[in-house]
Amino acid sequence: MELISRRTFLLATAVFPVAAAAQTPAPSDAYLYIIWPNDGQRIKGAFWCRFGLRNMGVTRAGDKAPNVGHHHLLVDVDEPLKPNEPIPTGRNYLHFGAGQTEARLDLPPGPHTLQLVLGDADHKPFDPIVISKKIRITVVGATPQVSARDR
Repeated sequence: MELISRRTFLLATAVFPVAAAAQTPAPSDAYLYIIWPNDGQRIKGAFWCRFGLRNMGVTRAGDKAPNVGHHHLLVDVDEPLKPNEPIPTGRNYLHFGAGQTEARLDLPPGPHTLQLVLGDADHKPFDPIVISKKIRITVVGATPQVSARDR
């Protein structure tokens, strides 16, 4: 009888592998947002970007506790995320797997977009996706210092 149980289990896992790829559930009222900078803000040089989250908790990557995740900041990203795949890595996808809730950014001068996505223990988006509004900022070059002798 035990052999039949094992075969049934192996058959079930081979036929229904979708469960392994299922997204981690998130509360429907989870709310992710950028505290600072504000949408439309003009910023000189490097700045601190601060992350906000309501109705869920922030933890490190790999933590499988319910209703917790870690931040990912998308910089100048227009492509939609694939729900069953890990959030990409690269210079436009910043991962904060230690549970950070802010980051110092040093972006080149010009217009930029910023958007947060909360990732689960495996860096995948939650279901429903917990994503902030995309904000637009402009980084302006630092004003050169003029000494008294240059006047």
